[in-house]
Amino acid sequence: MDLQLTGKLALVSGSTAGIGRAIATTLAGEGARVIVNGRTQAAVDEAVAEIARATGGDVLGFAGDLATAGAAEELARRHPGVAILVNNLGIFEPKAFEDITDADWLRFFEVNVVSGVRLARLFLPAMKQANWGRIIFISSESAVQIPAEMIHYGTTKTAQLAVSRGLAEAVAGTGITVNCVLPGPTKSRGVADFVDLLAKEEGKSFEAFEAEFFEKMRPSSLIKRFETPVEVASLVAYVASPLASGTTGAALRVDGGVIRSAF
Repeated sequence: MDLQLTGKLALVSGSTAGIGRAIATTLAGEGARVIVNGRTQAAVDEAVAEIARATGGDVLGFAGDLATAGAAEELARRHPGVAILVNNLGIFEPKAFEDITDADWLRFFEVNVVSGVRLARLFLPAMKQANWGRIIFISSESAVQIPAEMIHYGTTKTAQLAVSRGLAEAVAGTGITVNCVLPGPTKSRGVADFVDLLAKEEGKSFEAFEAEFFEKMRPSSLIKRFETPVEVASLVAYVASPLASGTTGAALRVDGGVIRSAF
């Protein structure tokens, strides 16, 4: 299937590894011009080279912390024509509720919520002028089923649902769509490293820990395993395409069936 993305400029925040990198790679493979973002120049250069080599696509790079206003504004100055914005930048951290400080709450909202709000605000005027655009927030199944082990993270993912729906309402009747994608537990680099650490501490293999995790922590999963970043990226690429023009204001699940709801 041709997703009709050739030549469209896409920004994927936080895309040097994990789900973001898979999204950037998939979009580049579909012909989009992709801006890869990370906090360090070395990480960005490595990702740009690898994605370009793998896809033969036009891959650009921007090194900077897009959770800060200065970096976001500089990116918008350099690349004002972003037509596809994928707000993937995010952090997570298992932590007991009583140990989550005010500073933790503010940091999670700054990175997971405000960064995407800011980027959408910066690129929306050009999308309105072109009467076409795609804004996609990478949320989580944790937005619907707040995990007791990281309430602050889940709350920011719920906030993304609200921002996404409200913004979709604000651009109603235009060629701009705004959606949230809700992955389930995914074997991204951060998750894999975290799980490996916990597995080693308990003297277990990754596979044994994974089986126990889905038995005890996410028993509602229908696939009984961590998703791959590519499985998430496939949905994001479709939502980013002109083919998805009828999909907006939606919370789209690629959660492995973790959420116990048909709706």
